[in-house]
Amino acid sequence: MKIGFIGLGNMGAPMAANLAKAGHAVTGFDLAAPCPEGVAPAKSIAEAVQGAEVVITMLPNGAILRAVADEALAAMAPGAVLCDCSTVDVESARAVAAEAATAGMGALDAPVSGGVGGASAGTLTFMVGGSDAAFATVKPLFDVMGQKAVHCGASGAGQAAKICNNMILGVTMIATCEAFALADKLGLDRGKMFDVVSTSSGYSWVMNAYCPATGIGPKSPADNGYKPGFAAELMLKDLRLSQQAATGADADTPMGELAAALYARFVEEEDGKGMDFSAMLPRFEKRSRG
Repeated sequence: MKIGFIGLGNMGAPMAANLAKAGHAVTGFDLAAPCPEGVAPAKSIAEAVQGAEVVITMLPNGAILRAVADEALAAMAPGAVLCDCSTVDVESARAVAAEAATAGMGALDAPVSGGVGGASAGTLTFMVGGSDAAFATVKPLFDVMGQKAVHCGASGAGQAAKICNNMILGVTMIATCEAFALADKLGLDRGKMFDVVSTSSGYSWVMNAYCPATGIGPKSPADNGYKPGFAAELMLKDLRLSQQAATGADADTPMGELAAALYARFVEEEDGKGMDFSAMLPRFEKRSRG
């Protein structure tokens, strides 16, 4: 398949490289990052998307997505599919899909879960919104870049699924870090706490697969100085997207709202920027109730 790939940063570069390794003809464009091995460089968005059957984008936010989509859709062939794998607001995803439909093209919003490690290993999970036809076109590419692609519904449903999932993730991480800090002050051994919680009603992905306590459970960023697997500032971005969506949908999300406020304080006022989102644990260790 002939593919245009726009956005070759920490996530986009390994995704594009995996497509090239699988035998697809991939042309890439990024304002700053170089093309990975096997990806042909383009000098512009228009050049990257020319003649492509599928154009994949991996971009920082909705405003940039809208600007890139304007340029890409003007140069794409009719019938091609624009597949955005960024995490952006639902409104931007739906606006780009409507623009694509007007231009006679397909569109998918397909944010990912799995981080840089999953992008490199080709084990990402895609949460996808858009038409059945567009999903069927891109499904073979999802199979190369990831281990699972869930068609969640119409345009915007992929972003909705990602935002809701990561709101749960942020809230659960805070609760888990709070519990470890409380256990410490109650004199409970962390290993014993893990043995109990990981096999009882406190079980969660955060506890069992991504434990924020150093030396407990499977290897995680906590065992690597809290260097990011998923940066705290990216969690803050996703939690803010959840609250933007909640405001638009008139949904009451008090825990999501509090999690967003705590990560904002951690990233913007404390030392959380550049740390993994599980570094909330050493934050709570240093704090008293007052």
